[in-house]
Amino acid sequence: MELNVFIKKLFEAAKSAGFEAAEATCMSGDSFSVNVKDGQILDYSVSSSMGLGFRALVNGKMGYASTQVLDDEALELLIHGAAENAALIENEDEQFIFAGSASYPEIAAYNPAIDQVTAAEKIDMARRLEKACVSIDPRVKACEMVEVFSMASEKRIVNSRGLDVSFRENAMGLYAGVVAQDGEEVATSGAVRFVRDPAKLDIEDAAREAVADAVAGLHADKVQSGEYKVVLHRDVAGSILSTFDSVFSADMAQKGMSLLKGREGEVVGSDALTILDDPLNPASPAATPFDGEGVATSRLAIVENGRLNTLLHNLKTAKKQGVETTGNASKPSYASPVGVAPHSMQIKPSDLTRGDLLKMADGGVFITEVQGLHSGANQISGDFSLGARGFMIEDGKLGRPVSQITVAGNFFDLMKNVTAVANNLEFGFSSTASPDLLIGKLAVAGK
Repeated sequence: MELNVFIKKLFEAAKSAGFEAAEATCMSGDSFSVNVKDGQILDYSVSSSMGLGFRALVNGKMGYASTQVLDDEALELLIHGAAENAALIENEDEQFIFAGSASYPEIAAYNPAIDQVTAAEKIDMARRLEKACVSIDPRVKACEMVEVFSMASEKRIVNSRGLDVSFRENAMGLYAGVVAQDGEEVATSGAVRFVRDPAKLDIEDAAREAVADAVAGLHADKVQSGEYKVVLHRDVAGSILSTFDSVFSADMAQKGMSLLKGREGEVVGSDALTILDDPLNPASPAATPFDGEGVATSRLAIVENGRLNTLLHNLKTAKKQGVETTGNASKPSYASPVGVAPHSMQIKPSDLTRGDLLKMADGGVFITEVQGLHSGANQISGDFSLGARGFMIEDGKLGRPVSQITVAGNFFDLMKNVTAVANNLEFGFSSTASPDLLIGKLAVAGK
């Protein structure tokens, strides 16, 4: 059945069933990826997907159901599924189906040029990427993984209260993971690229970055245990921010699971720290003009020069707190219930370079990689203890490589100890990003 016809019938059936309001979230997408090894295709994937999520107000409760098939049988299943789901809900929180914002931002996230890149061209890119990686330095003899991918997606939210919004996007990207070896010493590294313009997918530059980082990590040693000035590589800083992003959720705060509950207006970080949620940035994989409830998004300063301006809200949490929604209703898939989450969280860059931060952190440690973010981090207390590797900072520059070390601290203390922020913000596959950060002091365990 054609989508518009299906939605019309669905809303008519919902009305006949006595539902107060109904909404359909439609998501579709195409993806391509190719992995190569020794010039041969190791893995090749082409997929398409489509799904429709249905939610409805039934006696004041929000019921959910979903389908991947648009036919008369699916209509009946959605109506019954939503009614049964609503009947199981015990909490009394007020639920909302939104009629729409006055206007929505324009985001240039779809480029027809990406759709013109053929599968054969993407396979050739992957082979060229692998060849470039193993030809730059004789100590790099192999790649762990070389991948080129593309994606295109469209989402649409339609409801019985007049909302009808849609957004289309596409992107390309690559990953190059290399292995450097010198005698018995082995080091690995990788480079990621995510672009909205295929002309900006620089294969040689990605290969140079991956190889340089891997070779520089050879012959690493431990560092003496102690407190150090630490520069966090932008990827590490972004990963830590992503791990603890739930502390900024009003939903988590209202459930007593965020230490930022009730602290709006307080200083929670250093003057150098500004944390944004910017879904209007087309460079982000999570760019979007509306949230999971159809509310228009905007660029939001969550923390501004250390001060907590707001937590992130959807319509339900905003109503409970007596504030306006921040447009952060989360619905990661068509079948997901509505929650709260950042769209594209990032730490605001400054004018300082990485070199500036290294000079300020002379005698400290530059952390390029951490492990154990899921097992070694407590999102409620903020405590973390992570395996790490990187470099000593000697004479204001990168010195000898270090590995088999542990960095430990607390996310809330970390925010207060951000001494300086670099200018090198860059998105990879993640919707959370950060420039390099200089942390005034952090515990490092080694030998």
